[in-house]
Parts: sequence; C-alpha cells; structure tokens
Amino acid sequence: MGVRVGDVDEVVEVIRIADAAEAADGASPLDEAARIALADGVAAVAVRDGGFAVLHDGDLSLAVHPDHRRQGVATALLQQTSYDGQLTAWSHGHHPAAVRLAEAYGWERVRDLWVMRRPTDLPLAPLEVPDGVTIRSYRDTDAAAVVAVNAAAFAHHPEQGAMDEDNLARRMAEPWFDPAGLLVAEDDSGILGFHWTKQHDAQLGEVYVVGVAPGAQGRGLGRVLTLAGLHHLTGLGVDEVLLYVESDNAPAVAVYSRLGFTHADVDTHVQYRSPTTAG
Repeated sequence: MGVRVGDVDEVVEVIRIADAAEAADGASPLDEAARIALADGVAAVAVRDGGFAVLHDGDLSLAVHPDHRRQGVATALLQQTSYDGQLTAWSHGHHPAAVRLAEAYGWERVRDLWVMRRPTDLPLAPLEVPDGVTIRSYRDTDAAAVVAVNAAAFAHHPEQGAMDEDNLARRMAEPWFDPAGLLVAEDDSGILGFHWTKQHDAQLGEVYVVGVAPGAQGRGLGRVLTLAGLHHLTGLGVDEVLLYVESDNAPAVAVYSRLGFTHADVDTHVQYRSPTTAG
C-alpha cells in the first residue's frame, strides 16, 4: 500500500470516520476482519482529507466521512493504494459512490452477500432434534473438532474456510463471545455441525456461522441447528436476528426463507475485484 501500519491516532481516526459513515449510510465500511486487523496492528492504513484506506491480506476497505464527500478523496486514496496482486473490496450496503468508483477503475463485481432479517415476534417452530443427535453448548475441548467441521463445510469459502484454531481463539476473545451461544450437534461419531450465534446488543442478534460437516449433510441438521440458535437468541430477548448469506446459495436462502427471514435490496453487500495490480 505504500504506507506503514497505522499508529494509534490513525486507527482512532479510521474508527471515527467509519462510525460517521455508518450513521449516514446504514452500514459500516469496516467488517469484522478489518476491525480485527486494525486492532491487532496488522493492517496498512492511509488517512487523508477525511477519508481512509485500510488494507490487509489483499482486502481493501475505503471510506470517506460524509462531510468530505464529492471532493475526490476516495479517488485519491484508491490511486495511492498499491498491492502485489489483485485486490478485493466490499461495498457494504452497495453504496452508489462505490459503484461509480468501481466502474471508473474497471473493478469487477464478483460477489453479492445478502443480509436477511427476522423479527423475533414471529412464532418459532418447536425444536425437534433427530434421534441419536444431541445439541449442546460449546466446550473448550471442542475447538479442534469445530475448526475441522468449519474447514470442510466452508472449503470453497474464501474467508470463513480459512479459520484455524488461532483465528477461532481470536474471535472468542471478542467481548461479545458467549460459549452458551455456540451450539454444536453431535452423535456417537463426534461433532457433526455447529451454529455460532452472536448478540450485538439488547435488540439485535445474529446467525453468525452455521456449518455442517459434508458427511452429515442431507439430514436436516442445518435447519435444526439454525432453529436451535434462533430459540437461544429469542430467549435472550433480542428484537431481531440477522444473518449473512451468499446471494447465489439457493439452498441456504431457501432454508432461511422458510424460517421467516427476508431480504431487502438495500441489505446487499457487494464485493469488487481489481482488474490487475492496483496502483
């Protein structure tokens, strides 16, 4: 990127700009991976004229404070970004300015990620667990098995599939983590799948990750685990539960739709990929 890893003042400014952008746009320009990279000091950071660029592992996050938009700040930040390889960048909430910038520089739209939402005042079906299967909360001894199931279930997923035990531990170190909200399904052969829920605040919960081992698929465990997590989150008193799903994952979208989740066009995140080496 041509800049050093951000110092404390730069990181504070990035968060300030990101918070202002979220208030204006309804979606944060920083996803969880970017925030962790910032906190751990492993992201390259550029801050200028009320905007920022954050780069880690080939993924670019770029945003401009609402008070500084339409002044060429995003263009300047993109032009100064360099990377040895193709870059990817998310437009959280599919912002029209991101569309214009991508078109101007030939970035290709490669993924659509949907946010689907469900109010908790909708009735939930009773939880019926298949014979021989138990659903329980996470234990420390489950780490290796959860990572193995996750790797198999998300083998073709560029972010989630890369989770190892260190990354699992890093996520569990976040203030929101509650082992009671990480539900695992097991039988005599071991752990078959898991549903990791997340409570954002008193009003909002999330279907954070649902993974089922390939050998256990076809038994309805994805729906059962999702439903178990929804019962857990509803019991916490949240008003709404959201989840993220690839727009082209028709089986998952169908499962979530039958459970009462819906998607609005404004709840779409778009990933772009640079045509060649950026810069």
